[in-house]
Amino acid sequence: MGKKRFAALAIILMSASAYSHHSASAFDLDQELEFEGTVVQYRWRNPHVYIVVKDENDVEWTVESDAIAVLSRSNWSRDSFEIGDRVSVRANPDRNTTKKHALLLSITGPNGVSMASMKRTGESNVPSVPATASSLAGIWTSDRTQTRSLRRAFNNHPLTEKGQLAKAEFEVSMNPTAECVAFPTPFIMAMNSVYLIEVELRENEILLRSEFYNATRTIYMDGRKHPQNGDRTNQGHSIGWWDEGTLVIDTAQFADHRSPVPSTGVPSGSEKQMVERLTLSEDGSQVVVSILMSDLEYLAEPIATDLVWSYAPNLAMDTVDCDPEVARYFLE
Repeated sequence: MGKKRFAALAIILMSASAYSHHSASAFDLDQELEFEGTVVQYRWRNPHVYIVVKDENDVEWTVESDAIAVLSRSNWSRDSFEIGDRVSVRANPDRNTTKKHALLLSITGPNGVSMASMKRTGESNVPSVPATASSLAGIWTSDRTQTRSLRRAFNNHPLTEKGQLAKAEFEVSMNPTAECVAFPTPFIMAMNSVYLIEVELRENEILLRSEFYNATRTIYMDGRKHPQNGDRTNQGHSIGWWDEGTLVIDTAQFADHRSPVPSTGVPSGSEKQMVERLTLSEDGSQVVVSILMSDLEYLAEPIATDLVWSYAPNLAMDTVDCDPEVARYFLE
């Protein structure tokens, strides 16, 4: 296909699909609903807790909230609501106006207490008083600016022609997370503003665990190389070494993933390779994660960005066991 024809096709596809990949959300975040009603169902499941509320016009609204781990840190529990409770709801409606489906902003229960999750209020898990680590081991969090800056970096990055076309064709329903497949690195490394990351240092390997879909990365530290013709996996194959106190991670052999950074629609390709450098700050309160990613198939040039993690020994890791039925609910 000639360049002019390819460019014209890309423009057409971008225009046709702009609505679908303008946001990673299925909700209209510029619109806000407010209604009162009665709780008819309270589904304490992952990756989204749902509250079904019948409003005063006998319309049942399925109100989507966050994962159990996130809500638990916001003082929710399985017993926060009961069938028959009278509640007031603030929420963003589904973009598909035929669906009585909304994203929860806050809900006021029969006791008059308004509840939301930290993910919706913008509160941070970062300790107000910095804690000090002596190594990379432990639990790490970040603020929301990390995920936003990573999205912006990918959204504005120059792509190959194949990458431009893939981005133009992308729709939210194509995202593998709706099939309970976790985001690979780099995005999973930036999700700990909501889903914590734990680092475990072992003799010959390092484990990086994310709460999100319980994804675990194994970093082999025994001097091995990437295997020839090895299996391509969601988190890739990682080898690592220490460089004057900095952990260097080289990851390759990623499986195809339709949108490894939400809403960009730019896939992981067979030639994707990551080099990450994790450096503990002098006071031990933070880790700087420097990322260099190349993918000759989709990226016109390598992309470089930094993340900052904060040590959070006051927080406990939880699990987010993904229920496929719940994960795909809003796409049905």
